[in-house]
Amino acid sequence: MILRVLTLLLLVLYPVAWFAPLMRAGLLPLFELSEISVITGLQSLWGSDVILALIVTAFALFAPYLKTIGLALVQWNLLDKRAMPTLHVLGRLTMADVFLIALYITVVKGIGIGRLETAWGLYLFTACILTSIVIGIVTEKTGLRDGAGSDT
Repeated sequence: MILRVLTLLLLVLYPVAWFAPLMRAGLLPLFELSEISVITGLQSLWGSDVILALIVTAFALFAPYLKTIGLALVQWNLLDKRAMPTLHVLGRLTMADVFLIALYITVVKGIGIGRLETAWGLYLFTACILTSIVIGIVTEKTGLRDGAGSDT
């Protein structure tokens, strides 16, 4: 039951994390920092590189959300547990965006031109993805044992 509640909670928290500030960035230390979220980052990408925007949208929005929906459906016996390998692959794809954000922060801080501060949304977004991975593992283990993972 707890697993089901956590999975449904993720369906609420993911959209919050998409709009939450991931970081605050500024060109020079004297200027005000602007907040960057997953959504504002995607908006910028759509204006400059549509192909990259499609890829990041797939990994940052659709893959984790579809995986979470799939996990909920498996947990509520509305999707066959044989879908778990596909959900596992979707889970692997979602970590790509966290890596890209970490790489971006490292590069910008290393250059030293601008100022970059991490914000609470980065931690929320990372927590959502990591929680989804753990829920996927537990659902897979319990689903193979008792058929649905509903006792967890």
